[in-house]
Amino acid sequence: MAGGFKLEQQHGKGRVRVSRVWRKAGEGGADVFVEWNVSISLLSDCLEAYTDGDNSSIVATDTIKNTVYAKAKECTEVESAESFAIRLAKHFTSFYPKVTTAIISIVEKPWEQVVVDGRPHVHGFKLGSEKHTTEVNLKKFDALRLISGIQGLSLLKTTQSGFEGFIRDRYTLLPETKERMLATEVTAFWRAKDSILTGFSSFIHGGTTVALVGESGSGKSPIISLIERSYDPQDGEMDLQNTPMIVQLGRGASIQLANTIINIGRFQFDSISAIPTKSDFFIERYRDVKKVIVDTFFGPPNSGVYSPSVQNTLYLMGAAVLNRFPDIASIQLRMPNIHFLPVNLSSKDNPNLVKFADDVYLPTDEPHGTIEATLSRPLSKL
Repeated sequence: MAGGFKLEQQHGKGRVRVSRVWRKAGEGGADVFVEWNVSISLLSDCLEAYTDGDNSSIVATDTIKNTVYAKAKECTEVESAESFAIRLAKHFTSFYPKVTTAIISIVEKPWEQVVVDGRPHVHGFKLGSEKHTTEVNLKKFDALRLISGIQGLSLLKTTQSGFEGFIRDRYTLLPETKERMLATEVTAFWRAKDSILTGFSSFIHGGTTVALVGESGSGKSPIISLIERSYDPQDGEMDLQNTPMIVQLGRGASIQLANTIINIGRFQFDSISAIPTKSDFFIERYRDVKKVIVDTFFGPPNSGVYSPSVQNTLYLMGAAVLNRFPDIASIQLRMPNIHFLPVNLSSKDNPNLVKFADDVYLPTDEPHGTIEATLSRPLSKL
């Protein structure tokens, strides 16, 4: 309470733009380049700054800005937007005693390697379209909330879309159709499961092959990732005896290794200790989720897939992501319509100046339909 009032406050720095180059760190000795737009909000015990004008517990916003550049310098290896956001959040919640929570939002500008004569250029880049986003919410005592996303993913198909059977009343002018263009600009946010795997124990004898079989989301992929030491469980042990192994993934998953003890009490994704140690984990995950979204929207390359509505396509895209990645708890998708209206031009003197024949359209995105939904597993929230 502050003077008899409830006061909720936060402060920070918005739109801090920073670029980072890692020289010859990419494939084939190419440079790696990122540009991030960083926004930081700090929750802290600084009520006296509001009630008494005492600034002794305030982290200056100029300091916050400068910290972004200093921490970017510390990234000696290629780092994802998620990893950099966690780096910043860890600093603010550990370095400043009064800061209780750090919220870091990053939008990554889509710079891509230029291809010249069929080969990626070692230091040339061009600007792409969709943006990689992340938001990290880290409390002082290790409680983590991490959301990744895509903004501005523009998708279009020229056929295999329709819209029929909707409510009709005296205000309805839209004709039903089995054939139209479908275009949208996808925004998606996904969040990892809080608890991915609990209470799994096994002893694998050397030289044996063990098959992991179960429904989608039952934990096969997390077990393989733990065995590969992409990340560690919060409770339990993993004794792999430093031996080579064979991992095969398909409808099930099989592993072959020497004597191995696996005793996982709890593996979850809501603390710093659970963050994958593999440096490019979040970069690969972003690309993989985007691929699932795009592939589901279009369908097979030679035939496509029919869309009876944006709503149905949105659902299938979200369901495909959750089925493909058991460690993702929920995904939110926003898909506004980008309309392509058939063009017919006529006048009294020339009634057939332009006669639409499935070929000439007027692009427009105002006004547009807004379709969005969140798919989540039971007991999960985005």
